[in-house]
Amino acid sequence: MQDLYAQREELFRQLMCELEAMRRTGQQYAQNESEYRRALRTAILEEREKKTPVTIIGDVCRGREDIAEAKMLRDCAEALYKASAEAIMALKLRIRTVDDDIRREWTSGGTGEGSYL
Repeated sequence: MQDLYAQREELFRQLMCELEAMRRTGQQYAQNESEYRRALRTAILEEREKKTPVTIIGDVCRGREDIAEAKMLRDCAEALYKASAEAIMALKLRIRTVDDDIRREWTSGGTGEGSYL
C-alpha cells in the first residue's frame, strides 16, 4: 500500500515538472510564431516593393532561407508544446490508475481483490 502512495506522489511530481515544461514550451512557441510572422510580413513587403506578382509572393517569401528557418523553429516549438500536453494526459491517466489501485486496496480490506478471507 505504501508503494502505491509513493508511486502516486512520484507521478504528481512528474506532472508538476511537465506542467512547467509546457509553460516554457508554450512561451517559446508563441515567441517563435511572432518572429516567423514578423519576418514573413517584412519579406512580403520587400517583394511588393520589387513589384513581384501578388499571386506568387507567398511562395517566394516562404521559400526564402530565413523565413523557412523561422517557420521550422516555430514548428519545432509547437511539436514540443504538443508533446508536453500528451505527456500531461498520460501522467493524469497513470495517476487515476494508481488511485483506482489504492481504492481497491482499501475496499478489499487489505486482502487484495478476489482473495478469500
